[in-house]
Amino acid sequence: MTGGRGNPWAPTSPCVPGCRPAPESVAGAARARRVARVTVRVLALTVVLLAGLVVAFAVPLLRPAAVGRAQQLWTAAALVACGVRVRRSGPVVPAGTLVVANHVSWLDVLALNAVAPVRMLAKREVRQWPVLGVMAACVGTVFLDRERLRALPDAVAGLAGALRAGTTIGVFAEGTTRCGRDLGTFRPAAFQAARDAGAPVVPVAVRYRSRGAALDATAAFIGDDTLADSLRRVLAARGLVVDVVACPAIDARSVPSGPARADARRALARASAAAIEAALPPDPAGHPAVVRPARPPAPRPVRDLEHVA
Repeated sequence: MTGGRGNPWAPTSPCVPGCRPAPESVAGAARARRVARVTVRVLALTVVLLAGLVVAFAVPLLRPAAVGRAQQLWTAAALVACGVRVRRSGPVVPAGTLVVANHVSWLDVLALNAVAPVRMLAKREVRQWPVLGVMAACVGTVFLDRERLRALPDAVAGLAGALRAGTTIGVFAEGTTRCGRDLGTFRPAAFQAARDAGAPVVPVAVRYRSRGAALDATAAFIGDDTLADSLRRVLAARGLVVDVVACPAIDARSVPSGPARADARRALARASAAAIEAALPPDPAGHPAVVRPARPPAPRPVRDLEHVA
């Protein structure tokens, strides 16, 4: 979703509801099948959410390795309940890594756990989401108030400490969701944590598709979407697949940078964005939110009267 309206530094997205595919009009047997599909998925997701709450409150009693395994099992079950298949590719992500991904949907958080159990950096508003917000807090999600920029250095220091302790941190560097057709500017602040901790950075490309299509924006959480609206679309979708592609790790200490302290994190942000962009297939239709000027008509030939004479 877009950033805070009152904060000029908050990230924004050009994506609008028109970026998503038009809703299918179904009737008769097809409509009955859709209703049945959504009903089954709602029941399955309810069971998974209740089980997740039990596990979340038991987290303080579990060892870190057990927490990570339970987190991966639960997120996999939640994606299955939503009817979303995960296709993972790329190298294994070691512990104590900063995982940086492009951001399309709230489903991204679940999908990243197919790569490694991650502790996410999320906006403060996620803490208020029903059920999911409670579970996110229980598994150690770091909530960032984007309206209080003074809190950012402390948040970065906390992330660096977690990385040194061997925790894998997940970050959506664009800071907001997009429809998946292109990348936004990668915010460099979180990369400073990897630099300070000497932790590797693993860019991860996330792409949604269905029925052989190169891209499907049904799951995109954009515009004035609510979680309930997005969930309804996902539960009704058929054949939704999320590709999670882990790129080769980047050594945070070896990236060339300039003399300023900020140069290193900016270089890491650019390198991560370039790796993710290379892993995502280009969209031949371009971005629907971009208004392209109409091509001017070809000039009609003008007779040179002087030479004719």
